[in-house]
Amino acid sequence: MPSRSRRLLMTVLGTLLLWSLPLPSWGLEPSAGKPPRIALRAARLFDGKSDRSLPDAVVLIEGSTIQAVGTGLPIPAGTRVFDLGDVTLLPGLIDAHSHLLLDVDADSGDDSMLTVVAQSSTAERALMGAKLGREMLEAGVTTVRDVGNSGINGDVALRNAIQRGWVQGPRISACTRALAPHGGQFPTLQPPAQPLIEQEYVTISGVEEARRAVRQAIADGADCIKVIVDNGHTLLSLEELKVIVEEAHRAKRPVAAHTTLDDSIRAAVQAGVDSIEHGYSLPDDVAALMVRKRTFLVPTDSWLEVCDSFDASQMKERCRRNITRAHDRLRRAVAAGIRVAAGSDMYVVMPGLTRGQACVKGFIAYAEAGLKPVDILRAATVNAAELLRMQDRIGSLEPKKFADLLAVEGDPLKDIRALKQVRFVMKDGQVILDARAQTPRVEESTR
Repeated sequence: MPSRSRRLLMTVLGTLLLWSLPLPSWGLEPSAGKPPRIALRAARLFDGKSDRSLPDAVVLIEGSTIQAVGTGLPIPAGTRVFDLGDVTLLPGLIDAHSHLLLDVDADSGDDSMLTVVAQSSTAERALMGAKLGREMLEAGVTTVRDVGNSGINGDVALRNAIQRGWVQGPRISACTRALAPHGGQFPTLQPPAQPLIEQEYVTISGVEEARRAVRQAIADGADCIKVIVDNGHTLLSLEELKVIVEEAHRAKRPVAAHTTLDDSIRAAVQAGVDSIEHGYSLPDDVAALMVRKRTFLVPTDSWLEVCDSFDASQMKERCRRNITRAHDRLRRAVAAGIRVAAGSDMYVVMPGLTRGQACVKGFIAYAEAGLKPVDILRAATVNAAELLRMQDRIGSLEPKKFADLLAVEGDPLKDIRALKQVRFVMKDGQVILDARAQTPRVEESTR
């Protein structure tokens, strides 16, 4: 057969073969290589922004991102469906002040942190952080900002390990070593112990050292900058703080400021930091300035909820003395219009509680200061996401954001204690915890 006739015959046979194949069911069946599709059904949903929950909720997820959220949405065929039942879906919680590489004995006194630093390597603490991170994740905390006390860049190593899938844990915004006055937060140490200070802090004196320290932190992988404005003995100057903020913001990194005194909080807010951590001293003039500058307050009051867990009477009494002051500060902040982002500052072993359970219990304690459930939920979701400069990716349930969710029994908009009843957790579209006995089904085609 001439070659031209052979080519014509092959073309005709190929066309007939294609016509004989079944037509593709576009959008109905998942094809190889496409990200998996998941649908979550729940009785209620809090999206992070509305004051009310959405009934008969459906969340459609493809791969690691949310595609749609609504009431009674149709579910495409081929979608893996989780019928979660009588629960409330809400965005993954965010702890804006965590210490995953620190877990100390509550009764070991003022030198507890120093003991950990002296006896544990950064590598060992990072492995412990992987354990604590898993505990946070199972409690529904899918993102944390780790604000130092993580050894020499241990938080960066843990963040990277989680991102690479080596271990499971929350998404981490890492601050690396905190910038601090000389002595860090160990002001009583003598010069021979300087290496212990340098393992936890970069101490600065003068604006150029401050600028250099910020640049080094960013080179080390910092997502944010933590600065100890006062350590109980020494305060950084306003000029030093301004340079820290300027350099960090130039690199699009937020600045978290540890402050406990009137002078330190005033200087930090004047310098333009993004958040005040602790802020137990909150003068009225500073509160007004925080509102104008849109500075967040991260009230780290979680440990106040567990005062009775301490065995040592000295620690228990100190804890109780601070409850009234902390609650008063939070009430005044909310009344003034200061934005609040939830932060646990949990770094001690709490008997009978995982790290995640202790963290969430602390968030619930905000209610004792008068915060409404919806305000507590926002502090731990949309507000915290904005503080971390991640509001385009996390903090609310809406299309194109990461599929970070949890489901709890009851309705946390009515009773915030529902946050303790976690039944389902998802991060990046991956199921982390499913306390139900049921097996998800696959939605069949209606053709």
